[in-house]
Amino acid sequence: MTLTIRPAEPADAALVFALIGELAEYERLAHEVDATQADIAEALFGARPRVFAEIAEWEGEPAGFALWFYNFSTFRGRHGIYLEDLFVRPAFRSKGIGKALLKHLAGRCIRENLPRLEWWVLDWNEPALRFYRALGAAPMDEWTVQRVTGEALDRLARS
Repeated sequence: MTLTIRPAEPADAALVFALIGELAEYERLAHEVDATQADIAEALFGARPRVFAEIAEWEGEPAGFALWFYNFSTFRGRHGIYLEDLFVRPAFRSKGIGKALLKHLAGRCIRENLPRLEWWVLDWNEPALRFYRALGAAPMDEWTVQRVTGEALDRLARS
């Protein structure tokens, strides 16, 4: 059995968009998706991409993806990688694909002297939480995520 991890290419825009939709369904958040395939294509492959994706293929079939971008730690004075999404299609789970995607990004961190690989996970997703702990990930319980969106974002911008 062969696993290949490769950078997403412009021809993969529809695939990445489909995988995002599958992830949203799994996370029970499909109602929050308002991105279009064109939005994803522009973000990944436009004139100045600021987000990147890796495609995992099992025996030549698209099995999953990782979508990520560089963040920055003022305390460390260096960039890191923020993993926005990691998803492996159900038919391809338990084959080491998720671990391989994380290993791939960890390798990029090492090669580029980036001190952190970070991501969020839904608190109800016990299989993912167990998987991440087994890889050595540590929860950042002392931090609370804050978000401003919609009307609150409009009000803040106008204030």
